[in-house]
Amino acid sequence: MNDEAVTTFCRSLRARGLLVTPGESIDAVRALRLVDAADRDEVYFALRALLTSRAGDGVVFDELFAAWWDAPPAAPSGAKLRGGAPRAVSLERWATGAGERTDDAPSPAGIAAASAGESQRAKDFGTYRDDELDAIVHLATRIARRLTSRPSRRWMPARRGERLHLARTMRRALAGDVVELARRTRKRRRTKLIALCDVSGSMDLYSRFLLQLLYALQHAFARVESFVFSTSLRHVSAQLALGTYREALDRLAHDVSGWSGGTRIGESLAAFVDGWPRLVDRRTVVVVLSDGWDTGEPAVLAGALAAIRRRAGRVVWLNPLLGSPGYEPLTRGMQAALPHVDVFAPVHNLESLERLVAHLSL
Repeated sequence: MNDEAVTTFCRSLRARGLLVTPGESIDAVRALRLVDAADRDEVYFALRALLTSRAGDGVVFDELFAAWWDAPPAAPSGAKLRGGAPRAVSLERWATGAGERTDDAPSPAGIAAASAGESQRAKDFGTYRDDELDAIVHLATRIARRLTSRPSRRWMPARRGERLHLARTMRRALAGDVVELARRTRKRRRTKLIALCDVSGSMDLYSRFLLQLLYALQHAFARVESFVFSTSLRHVSAQLALGTYREALDRLAHDVSGWSGGTRIGESLAAFVDGWPRLVDRRTVVVVLSDGWDTGEPAVLAGALAAIRRRAGRVVWLNPLLGSPGYEPLTRGMQAALPHVDVFAPVHNLESLERLVAHLSL
C-alpha cells in the first residue's frame, strides 16, 4: 500500500463530509508505517482512530474503507487495473456515493469528466474566463460551511457526546451515585475571520476570484469582516452581504477609490490597526490576500503586521504568485512581511482553495 493510495482515501472521506485536514492525511500516511499495512484490522483501526471525529463519521468511514480495501491493487504507471477500470475512477465513485456499474469498464465520458475536473482544479485563476466563476462560487461556499462546522480541539460535557468523559464518570461512582456514563463532545470553534484583499493593478488577474471567496465567507460565516485596499483601505462587509456576487462586485468597483491602481499595503494595514483596533483578539485569524508588491516603505508594512500579530491568534498571508513555478518572495514588501506571518500559502487555483480550511481556523 503506497502513500498515494492513503491520501486518495483521505480525499474520498473529505468528499463525503468528514473533517479530514491535510495534516491528518499526513498523519495517516505516517501511521501506516507503524503498523502491518497488509493486516486489514490494523490498518482499519489506525485510520479510523485518526480520521473520524464525530458520532456519524463511523458509518461513512466503514463504507469507504471496505470499498477502498477490497479494490484491486494499483497497476504499474500507465497500465489499467483488472477489468479496465482506473483506480482513480473507482475512488471517485465511492467518494460521490454513486452505485456500482453493472459493466466492468468505465464509460469514456466518465473518464473524460474526471480528467476535466482534475484539470479545472489545477487551473490557475489568472487564466479563468468570466463564465467559469461558478466553480469558485461552489467551492468557496463549501469552504465557508466547513469552517463554520469545524470542531475545536477542546472538549465539553454533553448528554450525547461521541466520547466517554472518564473523569466525570469516576467521580459519580466514587460519590455513591448510580453509575451513569458521562459523555463529552468537541466544542464548536468560535474563530473570527478578518480578510484584507489587495485590489490593486498587479492583482487584477486574481482579485475577482479572491473577492468571490470573501463573498462566500461573508454569507456563510457569521464572524467575518472584509476589507479591500489599493492605495487606501475600505471596509466592505456591508457591500458583500447584499445581493449576488456580481452585484456586490459592481458596487465595490464603483465605491472603492483606487481600484486596479497603485499599492500601498503598509499604509493600508496601518490604517486598519489604527481604525479598527478592537476587531482583533486571540480568537481572530487575520488573512491578507496580496502579491506583496508595495510602493510604500517596507518599515511601515513590517510595523503594521507586527502590531496585528501581537493581537491576533494567527496571521495568514495568501499570495497567488506563490503557486507559480520558480517564484521566490523577493519583493521588498514580502521580505518585510514574512517575519510577522504565521502561514504563507498560495491561493491561485481550486486545489489551493481546498487547502485553506486548516489555515483559517484556530
